[in-house]
Amino acid sequence: MGGAPRGMTLEASYEYCRGLARGSNFYPAFFLVDEARRRALWAIYAFNRRCDDLSDGPGASLEALAGWRGQLEAALRGDTGAGPVWPAFAHAVARYEIPHSCFFEMIEGVGSDLDETGKATYEDLYRYCYRVASVVGISVVSIFGAHTAEAHLLAEQCGVAVQLTNILRDVAEDRALGRVYLPQEDLARFGVTVIADSAALRQVLRLQAGRARELFAAARALPSHVEPRTRPCLRALLGVYSALLDKIERRGYDVFSERIGLSGGEKLLALARAVAG
Repeated sequence: MGGAPRGMTLEASYEYCRGLARGSNFYPAFFLVDEARRRALWAIYAFNRRCDDLSDGPGASLEALAGWRGQLEAALRGDTGAGPVWPAFAHAVARYEIPHSCFFEMIEGVGSDLDETGKATYEDLYRYCYRVASVVGISVVSIFGAHTAEAHLLAEQCGVAVQLTNILRDVAEDRALGRVYLPQEDLARFGVTVIADSAALRQVLRLQAGRARELFAAARALPSHVEPRTRPCLRALLGVYSALLDKIERRGYDVFSERIGLSGGEKLLALARAVAG
């Protein structure tokens, strides 16, 4: 991501963020809220997308993340001239009172991908999921008007469920990158020593799916905490991941033959169900 002129307008910054968000699977769901909130979602998406790029993309490094963190600190102080995301980002964060800790946790979370080799326990994995996904959920429900501790706890649980679903889907892809997110204690429990398709590994995957299901169920009340007009969007965001988890389960946890994803029709069905409540 290149730099931006110091005089970049707020409108131009939001348009830049929109361009990044357009590639997201969730971009259509963003149109289920009013324009102001939709623009805020673009800005938060753009920040998180850049975090991912700096941990996964070309030139990824802890040094690059440290520089990004410095820009974040400056933007939250009001200096938004370091790049095209920052004017819109700072505006959205202030307008919707999003906890600043969400963004520092995200940087710490993606940074762990560069200096950790795995997760020893489920508690370690839960903490990682909180940092890279729950904080996104807390940001979103803040934009949707939920600022209570209870709402943020439910968003935390949803975020962990979402990230567990991502981890299930991406086991083969992560293996190719030398990353294993499945807890070592679970792999040892089922006798898995190599990340390759096997009955034992599918047992580990089934365990993580069960945990995700429990967390989705525990957080079922989350939409009732946000402003009514934002509930369809939130239900759509969660519905897409619930549908993805369903599909992984229907495939018997065969995540090696092909990358499991939702078709365009399946995503539209999730959106339609969200609108219908």
